[in-house]
Amino acid sequence: MENELRALEERIGQLAALARRLRAENAELRQSLLMAQSETRALHAKVEAATIRLQGVLDRLPEEAA
Repeated sequence: MENELRALEERIGQLAALARRLRAENAELRQSLLMAQSETRALHAKVEAATIRLQGVLDRLPEEAA
């Protein structure tokens, strides 16, 4: 009985350590996700600005004679 309790205590300790590691990893992943989302928004804004500039250049080009 005492051996079983010690084994159970050890297992509970392992599970608690795993839960702590997973919480820390989850926090890191959340932070990485927020950074990636921010970068994605910035890149979308750059693409939109480039598209507007390109459209402005195209609008100023003379039309081809068919």
